Amino acid sequence: MKEIICLTDYKNQFSSKWKATPYRSGYRKDYLTALFKDAGFAIKFITMCDVNFRDTHWKDQVVLYTSSEEYGLYYKNFIEDIVYGLEQAGAMLIPSASFLRANNNKVFMEILHQTKLPAELQTIHSHFFGTLEELELAIQAGKVACPCVIKKAAGAMSRGVFLAKDEDELRKQARKVSRTRQVKVSLKERVRAHKHQGYKPESDFQGKFIIQPFIPGLKNDWKVLVYGEKYFVLRRNIRENDFRASGSGYNYTGGSQAGFPVDMLDMIRQFYWKLDLPNLSVDFAFDGEKGYIFEFQAIHFGTSTQYKSKDYYEYADRSWQLQENTYDQEQMYVHSIVEYLKR
Repeated sequence: MKEIICLTDYKNQFSSKWKATPYRSGYRKDYLTALFKDAGFAIKFITMCDVNFRDTHWKDQVVLYTSSEEYGLYYKNFIEDIVYGLEQAGAMLIPSASFLRANNNKVFMEILHQTKLPAELQTIHSHFFGTLEELELAIQAGKVACPCVIKKAAGAMSRGVFLAKDEDELRKQARKVSRTRQVKVSLKERVRAHKHQGYKPESDFQGKFIIQPFIPGLKNDWKVLVYGEKYFVLRRNIRENDFRASGSGYNYTGGSQAGFPVDMLDMIRQFYWKLDLPNLSVDFAFDGEKGYIFEFQAIHFGTSTQYKSKDYYEYADRSWQLQENTYDQEQMYVHSIVEYLKR
């Protein structure tokens, strides 16, 4: 029976699960163990800090791991050290370490978007910036068009997401999402600029962010979760006088009742296969003619879509077939990992 190492966080928890018991405790590890055993795999859970890089057995070892979205992303930063270390040691990470970097990091997510996908699947052309000053140069060069949506690099549920209708509003919102000013540091920088002719002070706005084109007229978007060839959809309506669907909690509808344009699943399927992943979460919108993938995550994403869907779409015999959802969240996760390892 092949062994899979499964890395848990400092609370000894693994991944995220909608309606977990206790609250926010992730998947049930004993249940995962049983499901993987039934599929012919033995799971060994260890915490991040127990990884020993002096061991020589890491090469080609299959490793599953969790992420973290706790305040400040401090522990996530530690997880990245461990996961990138395992990658250097030759472990088979699922997903690869680059997708951990993209978790709760819209800038790197966009970099993956541009480097891993062919042009026809790059449905949204975004810009990313590390400082407010870089944005100002782009505005002056005519590289950014308004209206546009500005997003703080870290954040979920539409936190740190704003609509800028013109350049003045764009500058205002960019200052808000990128502000990193510390009074003592800022004062020292001003003194240096006064003392040393030609010195350029450090920016007070170094919070990275991305800018995406605004798609007008949308009444909703969809969350789509992909587990192998099984696709779960959740419609998220947009409130009046707003432009955001994620995090609104407004009139969510799952499964076949979500009104999803089924033909667009072909595009999402291509997107999924090009990224070479066991499972995937995407934020998708359709303007009546074209589909748009605004964001995607490959680890530690919300699973409420699977929980709330009475049915799902499955690609079989070269067509999309509607199936009753009889799976729980752990079963879907294990199914996707096992199918990925088989292929």
